[in-house]
Amino acid sequence: MKKTTIALIISASLYSFNSQANWLDAGKDLLGKAQEEVKKVSGGSSSGTDAIAGLSNGDIAKAFKQALSKGSESVVSQLGVKDGFNKDASIRIPLPDNLQKVKEVLGKFGQAGLMDDVELKMNRAAELATPQAKELFLGAIQDMNFDDVQKIYKGPNDSATQYLQSKTSDKLKTKMQPVIEDSMQQVGAIAAYDKAMSKYKDLPFVPNVKADLTKYVTDGGMKGMFHYIAKEEAEIRENPVKQTTELLKKVFGK
Repeated sequence: MKKTTIALIISASLYSFNSQANWLDAGKDLLGKAQEEVKKVSGGSSSGTDAIAGLSNGDIAKAFKQALSKGSESVVSQLGVKDGFNKDASIRIPLPDNLQKVKEVLGKFGQAGLMDDVELKMNRAAELATPQAKELFLGAIQDMNFDDVQKIYKGPNDSATQYLQSKTSDKLKTKMQPVIEDSMQQVGAIAAYDKAMSKYKDLPFVPNVKADLTKYVTDGGMKGMFHYIAKEEAEIRENPVKQTTELLKKVFGK
């Protein structure tokens, strides 16, 4: 009887959300109503936590996982193609500062294009490696429990993105670095770098320059992915058009 009452409260709450409402606020409201009902049926004590735990398999947790999965897949599809990084000014990976100085020196001799080629191929390597992140993102999302969902409810507007970062960053870096290294070879970034540096070193009185391009491109690729996952999260919160499944509409829409 208690579970039936709670289920009715949740069901009614799900359909009461305005389509323009922030879905984080909606989630907080729903969680609060469920908790109030648990207190009622449990005589005001905390012994009703089993009912709250039961929500981990309910619409809220499923909708969060669905939203994050869709957002992550969308980002990987957007960035893991030709010019996904290279022609996107907000995430394009620039030359490291020390290589920018190399470019300036080479530019005095009409050879700045050598470093432009390095920069292009750095971004090509990030584009080639990005699809490797998909499996890690989806695995972290499926591992979410109801405690994670509660923290996301109560957190800032990018709390779901922060969750993914905390769960995947180390593994993502470990997995992507060798892929980036292979990608750099495959797209010719290393050859372009060696060619540019050979020309640079032939010039008189230039300082020695070293760069860990693999680490640099890995960090830049991860930054770009999380940048767009945060944007996807914000859009799912605010834009009914992004609520593309019945479950998302049910929880986050009308």
